[in-house]
Amino acid sequence: MKILFAGGGTAGHINPALAIANYICGREKTEIAFVGTAEGLEAELVPRLGHKLSLIKIHGFERSLNLQNFKNIFELPASYAASKKIIKEFKPDIVIGTGGYVCGPVLLAASRMKIPTLIHESNAYPGVTTRLLAGKVDTVAIGAKPAADYIKSAKHVIYTGNPVRPSILSTETFDARRKLGLDPRPYIVFFGGSLGARDFNRAVVDWICSVADKKEYQIKMGTGKLSQYGAVLDRFKENGVDPDECPDIDVSEYIYDMDVVMSAADLVVCRAGASTLSELTALGKPSILVPSPYVTANHQEHNARAVEKEGGARVILEKELTAESLGAVIDELARDKKKLAEMRRCAKGAGTTKATEEIYNEVKRLTAK
Repeated sequence: MKILFAGGGTAGHINPALAIANYICGREKTEIAFVGTAEGLEAELVPRLGHKLSLIKIHGFERSLNLQNFKNIFELPASYAASKKIIKEFKPDIVIGTGGYVCGPVLLAASRMKIPTLIHESNAYPGVTTRLLAGKVDTVAIGAKPAADYIKSAKHVIYTGNPVRPSILSTETFDARRKLGLDPRPYIVFFGGSLGARDFNRAVVDWICSVADKKEYQIKMGTGKLSQYGAVLDRFKENGVDPDECPDIDVSEYIYDMDVVMSAADLVVCRAGASTLSELTALGKPSILVPSPYVTANHQEHNARAVEKEGGARVILEKELTAESLGAVIDELARDKKKLAEMRRCAKGAGTTKATEEIYNEVKRLTAK
C-alpha cells in the first residue's frame, strides 16, 4: 500500500500522522510519504524518522485583514498544482490529512483525482480546513464526538478518538510512582504547554507557594520555554519560596519523562490541547483544564468541555484563574478519593486507545473499493 499524508504546522497535526503511519507500517508492507511546508514542524520531524517529505508553499489566513492574507490568496493555485504533481508522481492508494492548512490543496486535489481520501480531526471544534474539506473527502475521522455537529456536510463520519503515543500506555502507575520516589500523598502535575503560558504559570506558582509549607501534596511543574522557566523562578522568589529547598516541589522547563509523570499523577492541571486530552483520557487521569484563550475558534474550550461533560475533568477559564480559584478545586478533588476514582472512571470512558486501529480499518475499507 502507498499512503500520502498531508498535515503539519504544529505537533498536534503531525504527531497523529506519524502515529497512524507507524501503526500501518507495523501491519503490512507500506510506502509512506508526507506533504508539508518548510516552516512547519514536519520539516524537522518527518525526515528525522526517515520518511519522504515533499514541500509546498501555503500559509494560513490570519483573522485580521492584512497584506499577508492578500499574498496568501495567490499561493493557492500554485499549491494546488504542486499537490497534483506530487500525487501523480507518488501514485498513492489513499491520501490522509491530519489538520493544518497544508491539507487543503492536497486533499482537494486527491478527491478530484478520484483517489480515496480521509481527514482526521483531533479537536472537538473542527478547524477551518476540516470544515471546508468535509463534503469533499470520503471520510472524516473525528477524535471527539462533538465535532460531528459542525461537519454536517460530510459524506461519512466515524469516531476514532485521537492516536496516543505507545509509551504513554505502556507505563504502569505503580511502577511510575516507584520510579519517581513518590509516597502515598497526592501527586499533582502542572504544565501549560511546551511554549509555556504566563498567566497559567503565575496562578500555579502562587498556589504552590501558598501550600509549600503544609507538605500535603507532591508537586511537579513544567514551565515551558526557557524565558517562562526564568519568570517562574522569579515568581517563586517574589513569594519567598525556593523550590530547590522544597523536596516535595519539582520545577523544570520541560517534563521529558511525561509518560512516567502522567502515569504517576493523581491529578493533572494543564491546557486542553487535543493530544494532551487524548493521553489523559486514555490513562483515565482526572484533570483540571485551563483552556488557552489564544487559539483559533476557542477550540481548546470545546475540547475541555467535552471531557468535563463526561465527568472526567473540571474546567477553569483563564480569565477566572487565580491561586484561590485553582486551590479551591484542587483541595476539593485531591482530598476526596471517591471523587477522584469516579473521575478516573469517567475520563477513561471519554477516551480510547484504539484510534490508530480504527483509522487503519477505515483505510482498508476505502482502498478496497
